[in-house]
Amino acid sequence: MTTVVSLINMKGGVGKSTLTFNLAWSLAWKNDLRVLAVDLDPQANLSQYFLGAREYVNVLDNPDQKTIVDIFEQYSAPSAIVGSPTRLTPSDAIHELRNWGDGSRLHLVPSRLELSWTLKNPTEKSELLPVFIAQIESEYDVILIDCAPTESILTTAAYRASRYVFVPVRPEFLATIGLPLLARSLEDFRRMHQNHRLDMGGIIFNGLRRSNTPPEQRTSQEDVRRVAAQQQWPVFENVAHHSDSYATGSRAGSPIFLTPYARTYVADEFAMVANEFLQAIGR
Repeated sequence: MTTVVSLINMKGGVGKSTLTFNLAWSLAWKNDLRVLAVDLDPQANLSQYFLGAREYVNVLDNPDQKTIVDIFEQYSAPSAIVGSPTRLTPSDAIHELRNWGDGSRLHLVPSRLELSWTLKNPTEKSELLPVFIAQIESEYDVILIDCAPTESILTTAAYRASRYVFVPVRPEFLATIGLPLLARSLEDFRRMHQNHRLDMGGIIFNGLRRSNTPPEQRTSQEDVRRVAAQQQWPVFENVAHHSDSYATGSRAGSPIFLTPYARTYVADEFAMVANEFLQAIGR
């Protein structure tokens, strides 16, 4: 059975796309799962991590390769980007990154900056993402949605498509600033969609200093745990500690466990995060 997960924080700059990128790779490569990553952020960082700059530009220039924009705008009026309104063939929006012989796979629905246009005319579009996923979910074990750090039609679409929500948090000044907004966002969604079950999978600390942890980070962790306790949100025991290898790997399109010169203990720590993630979604 397919599990659809949204990774979201209303505060930007928390390493959400980096975490999604490494989780997707880990679930496919190390756990032999069929994984689809959906880039739901107009900044398209996740798409660029997976594809690299050159291949990403090729995707944007290829009229046959559809993106998340085409999913939301398939019934819109004609434009230079989407052309005439036509029903999207789901496979056209999926970029096949890796297919392994054992059946595991790693695929991507890429994003592009024009996704921000969807926010200007959001009427009746939030159902298009769950409809798309319903058409292709039998091909995957886990679908990861990398959400934009905002409350919008894109957020509602992600909620409607998902079973779980996870919140990457970087322990730093104002780390909790987006959590009350997220709590209200989830509460409002559940009130309006009482037949849809959407559970909080947990908060995942990202970028914590492993040693000589600055006082600001320790204070931030305490603040986040306090808010989590108030909301009855679980907090992961395992942490994706700070390492320059994450940035190096993202630029090279490599997960932490395949990044040259990445310390073994860094890769091992992330493997523990990935395992806790799998337990949280019941796999």
